[in-house]
Amino acid sequence: MAPSHGGTSSSSSSGGPLSLLSQLYSLDTLDTRFTTPPASLTNPLPVPRRDSDVSRPASGAESPKWKTPEFLLYYLVFLLVIPAMFYVAYSVSRPTDPRYHKFERFLSDGWIPGRKIDNSDAQYRTFRKNLPAMAGLLLFHPLLRKVWNGVVNPVPGNVRENSAEGVEVRFRQRTGFDYAFAILFLVVLHGFSAVKVMVILGLNYAVGKGLPRGYVPVGTWVFNICVLFANEICSGYRFGYVARLLTGTLGQEGSISGDVPGLVRLGVWMDGFGGLMGRWEILFNITVLRLVSFNLDYYWSLDRRVGEGVEKKQLDPANLSERDRIAIPANPLDYTFKNYVGYAVYAPLYLTGPIITFNDYISQSRYRSATISSGRTWKYAIRFLLVLLCMELVLHYDYVGAISKSRPEWSSYTPAQISLLSYFNLHIVWLKLLLPWRFFRLWSLVDGIDPPENMLRCMSNNYSALSFWRGWHRSYYRWLLRYIYIPLGGSSFRSLAQGIRTVVTYLVVFTFVALWHDIKLNLLIWGWLVVLFFIPEIVAGLLFPKRKWVGRERSYRWLCGVGGVANVLMMISANLVGFAVGLDGLKAIMGGIFRDYSGLVFLVTACTALFVGIQVMFEIRQGELRRGINLKC
Repeated sequence: MAPSHGGTSSSSSSGGPLSLLSQLYSLDTLDTRFTTPPASLTNPLPVPRRDSDVSRPASGAESPKWKTPEFLLYYLVFLLVIPAMFYVAYSVSRPTDPRYHKFERFLSDGWIPGRKIDNSDAQYRTFRKNLPAMAGLLLFHPLLRKVWNGVVNPVPGNVRENSAEGVEVRFRQRTGFDYAFAILFLVVLHGFSAVKVMVILGLNYAVGKGLPRGYVPVGTWVFNICVLFANEICSGYRFGYVARLLTGTLGQEGSISGDVPGLVRLGVWMDGFGGLMGRWEILFNITVLRLVSFNLDYYWSLDRRVGEGVEKKQLDPANLSERDRIAIPANPLDYTFKNYVGYAVYAPLYLTGPIITFNDYISQSRYRSATISSGRTWKYAIRFLLVLLCMELVLHYDYVGAISKSRPEWSSYTPAQISLLSYFNLHIVWLKLLLPWRFFRLWSLVDGIDPPENMLRCMSNNYSALSFWRGWHRSYYRWLLRYIYIPLGGSSFRSLAQGIRTVVTYLVVFTFVALWHDIKLNLLIWGWLVVLFFIPEIVAGLLFPKRKWVGRERSYRWLCGVGGVANVLMMISANLVGFAVGLDGLKAIMGGIFRDYSGLVFLVTACTALFVGIQVMFEIRQGELRRGINLKC
């Protein structure tokens, strides 16, 4: 469930199921940005040029420890603890458990004989139900593009694909199809509410292209934050409600007969045709990020001459790294309403992401990314299916979601049961987010656009709060860096004043993150807790710098392991508040753990197991450093 990232697929020996498994779970299959990004054609030989998250082999990389007596002991702990963890969650999910009747109503018939499935999570239930239709769309959409390219906008016979004219023909084909399909997609998905989406897109476009240049950033942020709040408060601006507001008949919601104005009747009728996804505002937050990206990418492009970045760095525009695709602005003629709509409503990434910037979208529309290959895409698809199978098995045997939704009496559970129910609850949250992100990224790869991978590591392969946020929803993290964090000044702890300013920056960023997810108090508390939990890690890094522990590497590693245990406990607490049981639920869980001596014994045992796991995490990252890969997460 939490395999470590290996090297590139090319390093695997050929043949055998273990070799295939190694290739499937290699970092190269997950995201080539960290292994073999394309080189500039100005280089005489194809020397890999890595993106910002990858560095050369660190001089501090240590020798392997996998075969040392210390790690042989850790393997024994793994062999004992991991099966026990699954068994504890399974034992309270059996029909023989005396509390089974309380959560049985949240279970559905499963496909494994003799087992029901915990289908209580609305997000995963919706994804699971619509997966066959989405799989059909994944195949239909790229095929329809080929028909469009051959019928609507064919390449002239005398035009070579790699020529300047051929590149522009490809660009017109892709952006033309994306725009046309975006309109169709909105109508099918949202029915008459597609008009609302287009109105918001049009207003944002007017802000970005119509305001005086100096007002564009402020105008963009004010408009889009207002959209987030207005969508929530007005519940998607139902036509019937708007019509009653306009006609002054808000008190007559119960009926549309009699003397109710015709405009109200029309509005109520239009509300009945909401498409496949009537509540369009639920997932519109992801689109807001693209609206901000278009406006600010256009705003920053006004400071740069056309082609300046490519010419100054002597780069080949067909082989840019992702960093350059994002930083180098598009041609001024590319910032059109048609391209903007095609980008904002790009079907494979519209509902959940991953997020790519407008500049990156335009660059990949003009030049197909060299990182896309059919073999790698097939392996990525198989890896998605394995994750899906993992989720299904967990939901068939561990009913942790249903238990948490049944308002359990935590006092009836042992400390071990409480803790592991909470832990597996977070794993289900992780999996239910991972699956849509990987499915829609797979669709995008099949269609010829390579967005970043959102999840770089398993949830259980994290020990640092700072690093966790670099690898969790990574495309969103990078969006926050580009459009909020860096413009606010980034981070520095060289002085007390700079440290305070950095903490304030973190608070601003995570307040936006919380409000962007949903306008709820528990998410605000979650965001502030995350910032609060950053501080001990930052302070510890300043008080215990690695350079002062030369010659005492093992002691330093164990010291970091103790800090990692504290980080893990804090991260679990914050995420339980934000995405699982809320603040009251966390209080009940903590009370259950600390109510007697057995809870303290379990806490010590759990911390010991976490310490062992963190030592293995350290060695996984050292192995990556030895291969020249530094994910910084």
